[in-house]
Amino acid sequence: MRSVLERMARARHVPMYELSPQQARAAYEAGAGVLEVPTPPMARVEDLRIPTRDGAQVPARLVAPATAPGLPVLLYFHGGGFTIGSIASHDTLCRTLAQSAGCAVVSVGYRLAPEHRFPTAVNDAWDATLWLQGQGSSLGVDTGRMAVGGDSAGGTLATVCATLARDAGLELKLQVLFYPGCAGRPEAPSHQRYGEGLLLEQAHIEYFFGQYIAEGERDDWRFAPLNTPDLEGVAPAWFGLAECDPLVDDALHYADKLRAAGVAVDLEIYRGVTHEFIKMGRALPEARQAHADAAAALQHAWQA
Repeated sequence: MRSVLERMARARHVPMYELSPQQARAAYEAGAGVLEVPTPPMARVEDLRIPTRDGAQVPARLVAPATAPGLPVLLYFHGGGFTIGSIASHDTLCRTLAQSAGCAVVSVGYRLAPEHRFPTAVNDAWDATLWLQGQGSSLGVDTGRMAVGGDSAGGTLATVCATLARDAGLELKLQVLFYPGCAGRPEAPSHQRYGEGLLLEQAHIEYFFGQYIAEGERDDWRFAPLNTPDLEGVAPAWFGLAECDPLVDDALHYADKLRAAGVAVDLEIYRGVTHEFIKMGRALPEARQAHADAAAALQHAWQA
C-alpha cells in the first residue's frame, strides 16, 4: 500500500478537490483500471435502461458468468462521492463479484452531483431496486435471491435501499458494503487519524459533500445512515473495511447499530490498506481477499 501511495505521489496529479466535477470524473475514469485485477470474461453482458420516478432513465449493466436463467442477483452501486465514478469504472469489480459469487450483477449508473443533488442518487437507487424486483423474470434472474451492494457512496446507497426494502416488505438476502459512508459529519477519530495523505483525504470528503448536499441536509438518514431511527429487520450485512480510511470508525459504529437492532453482521477490517483498495487487486492481495470474502458471504446468503 505504501508503494502504491508513493507512486501516486510521484505522478504529481492535481488533487481531485482542486478540479471541476467534470475534470474529476475524467481523471478518475483514466486511472480507474490501472491497478485492477484482469477483467473476467462474462457469458452475458447486457446494457439496460432503468426508468426513474421523474421520467428520466439511468443506465445499468447486467453481467453474469452463465446464460442460464435463475441466477441470484446483486444490485450494485458504484462509489465516487456521489460526484464521480460510473458503470465503466466499476465494471471489473462487478464482473469479479459475479464470477466469484456465481451470480448476476446489475450495476447502476445513478445520476451524479452537482448536476443532480441529494436526494436524486437515493431516489435513483431505490427506483432501480424496485425496477429490478419487478423485472426479474424478464431478465432471467432470481429476485427471490437478491442482494444490494456498493463501495463508499455506493455503500451508503445500498444501506438506504436495505432500509427502504424493509419498509416496503421486499426481502433482500444481504447488504455487501465496502467501506460505506455512514455519517454526515467528520466527527469520528478516524477522520483526523487518516484524513491526510492516504488517498481519500478530508479535503476530498468535503469536496464531494459540497457537490452533493446542502449543509442543512447532512443529518438526513438517507445521507447519514447512522441517523436511521430503526434498523430492526433490515437485511443481514457484510462489511469490508479499510483500516487506514477516514470512514472506518463511522462504518464500525453503523455495524454496531445494526447488531444492536438484531441484524446479523459479518465484518472484516483489511489491515494496512486505504479507501479504494478493492480496486487495486493487481497490487494488493488484501483486495483479492476482500473480493473472495464478499463472494463467500453472497454464496452463503443465496443458500439462506
